[in-house]
This record gives sequence, C-alpha cells and structure tokens, in this order.
Amino acid sequence: MANSTLTQFVKEALEKGQDRSGIRSALLTAGWREQEVDEALEAYSDVAFPVAVPKPSAYLSAREAFFYLLFFILLGVVAFNLGSLLFALIDKVVPDQLEKESYRAGMLDSQIRGAISGLIVGTPLFLWLARILLKAREENPALQRSRIRKWLIYISLVIAGMVLVGDAISLVYNFLNGELTWRFTLKSLVVAAIAGGIFGYFITHAEQDEANGL
Repeated sequence: MANSTLTQFVKEALEKGQDRSGIRSALLTAGWREQEVDEALEAYSDVAFPVAVPKPSAYLSAREAFFYLLFFILLGVVAFNLGSLLFALIDKVVPDQLEKESYRAGMLDSQIRGAISGLIVGTPLFLWLARILLKAREENPALQRSRIRKWLIYISLVIAGMVLVGDAISLVYNFLNGELTWRFTLKSLVVAAIAGGIFGYFITHAEQDEANGL
C-alpha cells in the first residue's frame, strides 16, 4: 500500500493539473522508490475531472477470508466425496476379477458409507455458505473486489487444471500401454466431469471479474 503522505501529494498534484510523468519524475528525484510512486499514481484514475478520482481498492477482511476459505474447503470435501462415491459404484458395476469378493464388498461398502456421510454433511453446508456469499455480493458490490476470493478462484483453477491434465495423461498412457479398461475409463470420465465442472465455473467468474476490471 502506498504511503499516505505520498498518496496525498499525488492527489493534490493531479488536482492542480500536473502531468503524471512529471509527478513521477519529481518523486523519483526526491528519493521515493519506483514501486511506491507507481502505487500512489495507480490509486487515482486517469480521467478528465477537476479533482483526482480515486480508483476502487481491493476488498479484504478477516471475516471475508474466513467465509471464502471455508467455502473452498467445503467445495473440496463435496468434490472428493462425490468422486469417491462414483468410484465405488463403478467398482460395484465393473468389478476387478483379481480381487476377492468378500474383500471387495467390505471395502466398497465402507467407501460408499464414508462418501455418503461426507456428502450429507458437506453439501448442505456448501450450498448454504454459497448462498450467503452470493447474497452478500449482491447487497454490497464492493465484495466483488475481495482479494481472498480472487486468489482462491485462481488457485482452484490451477488445481482443477492440473487434475484435468493429469487425468488426460493417465488415460492416454493406459491406452498406449494396452491397459485401458472400462473401469479405468469410467473413473477418468468421473474425474474429468468433476474437475471440468469446477474449472468451467470458476473460469467464467474469473473472466467476468476481468471484464469488469476487478
């Protein structure tokens, strides 16, 4: 964040009609660091108006960080348990002939119970929190500039993108190795659907934010 004295100086200089390049040169000559000067100049919009027009600043609060972190954690819980449930159902429909029937049945039943438990607890909490955050952004547009929201969106995009790439590589590798089975293919499609859905949802939000200059 730019120094308050520096920001005030830039504001007054702009209001007196001074050129931005001239202000920057004078401040650098006076000993201010280049980054500080640029941040102070960036705080005001380059529009024709009698007084300096401030740009909207990024929004950040501990409360907002808590809710968004919890939202993305719950998203991970729901995605993981949904994938686990679908994997178990695939294993039931397309069993591995090398596994013992009793061992497979016990493991799959345990996996299904665990996944359903996670979905029963995680899904309502996730949807409830998503509704709260959406309503808060509608009531207070400034929340659209939340830094923690923007960072978590892009982190989710990176993770989802890596999962999609890894899934595609595994599918191609098994195909070339002659080990591509229906069971593996179905599981790959499940991973692609979940990760692709998350990626598509957040890339849409990221593009909307960029279009709105957030």
